[in-house]
Amino acid sequence: MQHNPFTEANMPESDIQLSLQVHSSMQTIDKNQWDRLIRDNTPFLKHAFLSAMETHGCVSDRFGWIPHHITLSYQDKIIAGMPLYEKHNNYGEFVFDQAWEQAWHQVGLSYYPKLVSAVPYTPAQGQRFLIDAEVDFISQEKLLDTLIQATQSLATEWDMSSVHILFAETDQQHQIEELALPDFYFRHDCQFHWFNQEFETFNDFLASLKRKKRKNIKQERQSILNNGITFRVLNGHTATDQDWEIFDFFYQKTFIEKWSTPTFNLGFFKAIAKALPDQIVLVLADRENECIAGALMFESDTVLYGRHWGCAENIKHLHFETCFYQGIDYAIKKGLRVFEPGAGGEHKIARGFVPVKMRSTHWVKDNPFPEGLANFIRQERQMIDDYADDCLAHIPYQTRPKTF
Repeated sequence: MQHNPFTEANMPESDIQLSLQVHSSMQTIDKNQWDRLIRDNTPFLKHAFLSAMETHGCVSDRFGWIPHHITLSYQDKIIAGMPLYEKHNNYGEFVFDQAWEQAWHQVGLSYYPKLVSAVPYTPAQGQRFLIDAEVDFISQEKLLDTLIQATQSLATEWDMSSVHILFAETDQQHQIEELALPDFYFRHDCQFHWFNQEFETFNDFLASLKRKKRKNIKQERQSILNNGITFRVLNGHTATDQDWEIFDFFYQKTFIEKWSTPTFNLGFFKAIAKALPDQIVLVLADRENECIAGALMFESDTVLYGRHWGCAENIKHLHFETCFYQGIDYAIKKGLRVFEPGAGGEHKIARGFVPVKMRSTHWVKDNPFPEGLANFIRQERQMIDDYADDCLAHIPYQTRPKTF
């Protein structure tokens, strides 16, 4: 739908006529124009990925993710965009704000709905502001500021409590903070990522570790071999319908056993395999001609992303091999710079992953607790800093690895 809160008089640059549109579906956005704004070939921002989630019911009123994607156009050409959702819960965000919701409730205010810019169920860093790098008649900063103003205008018009920009890539997070906009808060968190030190083989990676840690990984991998387990690493071209049916079973089983809600489904997995075949990395573990576990990963031009895993039976070290060691080996062979295996998990440290500080941006429309929220943010940041420093002291490398 057309929605333009900016008149010619209050446009960021009054002589530039930009058209702002809010879309309730990716289907109303031109695929090629959207995708050309994506850097590093990031799969989660692709039109096909976001569209498949909508088409197959992975985002909807049912799950509390309602699309309101933004595009900015100049003379019918999209020059900026933003994935955006109306949220009625915090499921699938991985930036937890239950304490905020409770505080709002205690003073009789509604915390939901809110607006969130993120990729649903995907705690991976990436662009949140898709901006045409070749535009020369308006600055990148002005376009970013315009997109932010648009989210604020929508939140105000639709009586939403707040706007949240989650897991923005580091450069864009810096740009947001440098704008020094009023009533913005920046939360901190920690993940664990693996960084390629120009390794040529998995053994090169092992050689960079302390002796005890190297020995432990070798023992874990050997135990999988001793169990007669082998692995197939497939993409969208080579994975069969049966492979996807098996993986979907693993995925559903994992969520149900954790008393959680599986939002993806077989239709979605098959759709993205067809649409993004070269960016799919499906790791399947076999024993005696039976598939017993699987992990789904995705790759950009430089990053491997671990996303989902499941198994038919619990075998010691199978999770580490399927989700971590197979991923590290794949990243080394493909020359990928970083492996982001997902949120959480101190057990990743011993397997070569190092702490990485993450930030997210939050704008509150009517803040009943300005001092309390500022104190919460400050204390949380200090806690995350201390936690990351402690984790860094336990990394398994002989020398501290280079990060990017």
